[in-house]
Amino acid sequence: MASLLAAAIFFVGIHLLLAGTELRWQITAKIGEEAFQSIFALLSLGGIIWLCRAYGQAEYLELWGQVQSMRWLALLVMLPAFFLAGLAFTSPNPTAVRGGAWLKESDPAKGIERITRHPFLWGVVLWSVTHLIYNGDLGSLVFFSSFLVLALRGPFSIDRKRKRAHGADWERFAAVTSNVPFVAIVQGRNKLSFREIGWWRIVVIAVLYAGFLHLHKSLFGVSPLPM
Repeated sequence: MASLLAAAIFFVGIHLLLAGTELRWQITAKIGEEAFQSIFALLSLGGIIWLCRAYGQAEYLELWGQVQSMRWLALLVMLPAFFLAGLAFTSPNPTAVRGGAWLKESDPAKGIERITRHPFLWGVVLWSVTHLIYNGDLGSLVFFSSFLVLALRGPFSIDRKRKRAHGADWERFAAVTSNVPFVAIVQGRNKLSFREIGWWRIVVIAVLYAGFLHLHKSLFGVSPLPM
């Protein structure tokens, strides 16, 4: 458990200290943006590997236990989580690293960006909350809370960085998008377009989701399907 706690502190800490903070800008001013991104990516990858290995080796200390009645609800919640994360990686994303060029498009918010400008992080929010509720042990609380904290904080950090780096282009994009899913659409600042999302993406992600459910027990030792 000590290793898991240390890994969580390291992983969350480097993001809180370096992602979108003044310290980040001080470092990039000295070593450059590309060097900083490379170093930060390596630190993040190392943190994730450490966190995952420590979680797998942590002793089981039950808090509220596994909530078996959550299985069906977990399947329903994980479906949009999977779609949000999948669409984030298969669609043009102005909030992604080196995605600033998309901000200069005549309509920079397309597809999933019309729903939320941070689809991947909201996918992580749904994933972490679902697993936090279902897995009632101390190790899971530390592990999934680490990702939940960063996923909830991430949009604000990214927005500050993009606003500082892209100025008016970012302001134009932010004016027609929202952090919280569907808020911009409800407020009339944007509209949903399944055509832009692409039916082929929806079909591919649905197939991948079904495959992931099938492989979940082999990969993680636990079946997510109701008994």
